[in-house]
Amino acid sequence: MLDLRAHFSRFLGARPGRLHVAAHSHHPWPDATRDAQLAAWDVAAEHQDDKWSVVLGQVWQDAQRHVARHIGAPDPASIVFAPNTHEFVIRILSSLPTQRPARILTTDGEFHSFARQVARLEEEGLVHVTRIASDPGPDCLPRLAEAARAGFDLVWTSEVFFHSGYAQEDFRDLAQAAGDAVLVIDGYHGFMARPVDISAVADRAFYLAGGYKYAMAGEGACFMHCPPGWLPRPRATGWYAAFGALAASDGSVPYATDGWRMMGATFDPSGLYRLNAAMDWLAAQRIDTAAISAHAHALQARFVAGLAGTGLHPRHLAVPVTERRRGNFLAFDLDDAGGWQARLAAADIVTDRRGRRLRFGFGLYHAADDIDRLLDRLRHLP
Repeated sequence: MLDLRAHFSRFLGARPGRLHVAAHSHHPWPDATRDAQLAAWDVAAEHQDDKWSVVLGQVWQDAQRHVARHIGAPDPASIVFAPNTHEFVIRILSSLPTQRPARILTTDGEFHSFARQVARLEEEGLVHVTRIASDPGPDCLPRLAEAARAGFDLVWTSEVFFHSGYAQEDFRDLAQAAGDAVLVIDGYHGFMARPVDISAVADRAFYLAGGYKYAMAGEGACFMHCPPGWLPRPRATGWYAAFGALAASDGSVPYATDGWRMMGATFDPSGLYRLNAAMDWLAAQRIDTAAISAHAHALQARFVAGLAGTGLHPRHLAVPVTERRRGNFLAFDLDDAGGWQARLAAADIVTDRRGRRLRFGFGLYHAADDIDRLLDRLRHLP
């Protein structure tokens, strides 16, 4: 296993006694990102109004190349950025039919940015939603593909389910079954947590994720791969979406033809600076996503192997460590998950919870002895 803790000295040193095992929630940032944050400030000071030529030039293009390389997107120009994934949710939903309620196929395991928004539209009768059970994970994709053949306007599913950690792989059958429906893959718990390659469906599927979790960039650095030709003119649109677009000859609102068609408006660019710094740091350390995944899975195995005497048991896991198709966190299904989280917090152990699922997440800022300290502290909980 790796020991890169020296590269996270500022986050880890802020509260030395804290055991943070929520890498899937708010991953600590490597020290290199602090210099990037200051660089964003310095560029604004030097260039003022003209800073956007830097941000939307080299900074933006570097971020596009980083993301495209890590997800297997053929063309970096298909990558667009936004402060949060909800902006992308809104733009995609704004492109659906309006003459009737849009038909949406999804699962019951989608994160709030999408799940809450479509539930609200459903209350108004603006959409009809079909939800497929996300558990058990191994047969979710086949069930989605079977359901998709009935015909929908939008098909939306996660690459890694946030409540269980199960990782879905190979979306080609779903893409074929979806027909003319817009296909969206939510990769937030997959990007930089496990190897991602969307090349087989890059001409067909939108893929969105962000830097808040395993990309180690914090807030404000979300992205979406936009397949060529799909949803060319979202109704919810910002003025940046016209950048690079030729004026429409018919007088209609012009749009760029690449990923920029999904752009919004003015944003805080510091997240892109941090994203580039985190990606450059990984490259300098010769660490790819496969290495990140292997490190996290080795930590998971060490944790589960040492659970005796902690009150937790491998049988409580939503996805066992014997399952290769899993993300970088472990979800324990517990009757008293809330009580567990409170006791852990009192012992300065940071976890998080989704309903009855208590989640422990591991990342590059952990080493083997962190797991041993965690297990020891668990055994001595009051």
